[in-house]
Amino acid sequence: MDLWLVSCVILATAVVLLFVLWRLADAKSRRSVLERSAADRLRIELAVSLAEQRGRLGIIGELQDGAILSVARLIHQAEGARYSAASDPKAAVRAASVIVDEGKIALADMRRVLTVLRGAILQAGETTDRPDPGLDSTEDLLRVMRDAGLGVSLTETGTRFPLNPGAELAILRILQDALGNSLTHGGSGTEARVALTWTRDGLQLLVDDDGIRAAARRESADERDIAARTAYTIDDDLKSLSESFVGAGITQMRERTQAFGGVFSAATVPGVGFSVSATFPSLRFHNGVHGVDLGR
Repeated sequence: MDLWLVSCVILATAVVLLFVLWRLADAKSRRSVLERSAADRLRIELAVSLAEQRGRLGIIGELQDGAILSVARLIHQAEGARYSAASDPKAAVRAASVIVDEGKIALADMRRVLTVLRGAILQAGETTDRPDPGLDSTEDLLRVMRDAGLGVSLTETGTRFPLNPGAELAILRILQDALGNSLTHGGSGTEARVALTWTRDGLQLLVDDDGIRAAARRESADERDIAARTAYTIDDDLKSLSESFVGAGITQMRERTQAFGGVFSAATVPGVGFSVSATFPSLRFHNGVHGVDLGR
């Protein structure tokens, strides 16, 4: 009997020990998944931020090119005025000489700045062999968000057409911010539906989530209780049509949309969650200014 009791104690101890070891291994595995997910999210964030910085440098370089051409034309016009002044030729010549001299100095300064900028852009390009993130990185982004606890589905309709890298980066960034908001405000278990709709000349990005329902599901498993928690009135509907959202994330998404001729909207869907829409009606031909086909 004593031997049987000792055997039972040993067996129970072994079972408890195995259970503790299993729980420790499971906790370690969960931490590893969360750490890997956080690392992936940080990697995407850094890659997108780097690409944005490189894009800004490229824009600055283009603006500098335009400024140099403008100053060069100014110098040319001033030199012409020097020889064609009809009244008070001496004063005109002196003024034109000053314009020419100052213009040449400004031109030399801007060329030096442009040289430094081009060097920085070249160096940034040499420090990484990875291309700038674009729409091809969408699945990678969705995988990272799923690992973080957000359920995500993607539907893409229409025929995709080529976009310039800046537009692809802006759209990917809007998608990243929208899904990040869904996870932050909706919490783990929130379901987000992403829709990319391509038209002949444009694109619409739509992100809908059920953050309100997800919160109700976390609070209760009873369907009637969930229905009560997600109930809404006509006043809630009216408020969702008129309320305006502010914040760094919303502002950045709106600015990125407007930079490529798009229209941005964000609204609460009463009883359900949140919806973000970025519509680009003429993205195929958008040149950053007018959104027209310059080849026509």
